[in-house]
Amino acid sequence: MYKMIVCDLDETLMNDDGSLSAKNAAAIQAATAKGVYFVPNSGRSYTSFQNDLEKMQLRNQPGQYSISYNGGLVLENAGNRPIAVNAMPYDMAKAVFAAGVAEPQAATHVYTQDVLYIYNPQPDDSAYLTNRGVSFEIMTEPDFERFKDMAVMKVIMALPTMPARKQMQRAVEAQVDPTELAVTYSSDRYVEFNRAGVNKGSASVQLGKLLGIKADEIIAAGDNGNDLPMLAAVGLPVSVANGIDSVKAVAKYVTTADNNHDAIAEIINKFIL
Repeated sequence: MYKMIVCDLDETLMNDDGSLSAKNAAAIQAATAKGVYFVPNSGRSYTSFQNDLEKMQLRNQPGQYSISYNGGLVLENAGNRPIAVNAMPYDMAKAVFAAGVAEPQAATHVYTQDVLYIYNPQPDDSAYLTNRGVSFEIMTEPDFERFKDMAVMKVIMALPTMPARKQMQRAVEAQVDPTELAVTYSSDRYVEFNRAGVNKGSASVQLGKLLGIKADEIIAAGDNGNDLPMLAAVGLPVSVANGIDSVKAVAKYVTTADNNHDAIAEIINKFIL
């Protein structure tokens, strides 16, 4: 019996326009009514999906949980109470940020525990974020010292092509020991940097242990590269129909529906209800 579902948001649970379908929301409510935890597991900040939690009837609920920043932060939904903070060391985050600043094409995002800051915002990226309810502050100067006393969850860069993202990874790894980094790709636009050992999968297992749930009792649903550690960590890895090839390759089940046609409802109806 599966006791927890950890689920990516963008391009998995959410429609392409950033909305949550009524059918997915109803299925999630039915799963939680049976005592199954439904845990959003996103690269985004928890602040950006509070309205979606409301539609799932999970917002501000005790004993319900969310994972943000690719595993950087695990929260209880009631009061958005941090349970685990898996931040980057300051010097590492500063070095990653410097590599992003050096690339004129890159919009460089710094995710602190509660606020997203962006240096060199790009119109397409900003529109993508705004469409998903993500608020951010623009950095007009590349002064990383402002983060000295903050917990930096992750640093990511939006770049227009995969070769550019791969080059950014190489640039970062020329400055930071690659063994100290967790590097993932998402949404066909981002290269993302967390500290080593921090990813969607490690946070899923971390939360499972706190709740007395074994890894093989967890379902994970995703579509993109930053979901791969989550899929590898659980008993039932699922790809939505629009998942990339590497995600489908590790999935034990691939949905018939894509993210625009209630793929998560399909998973819940098949394996939970």
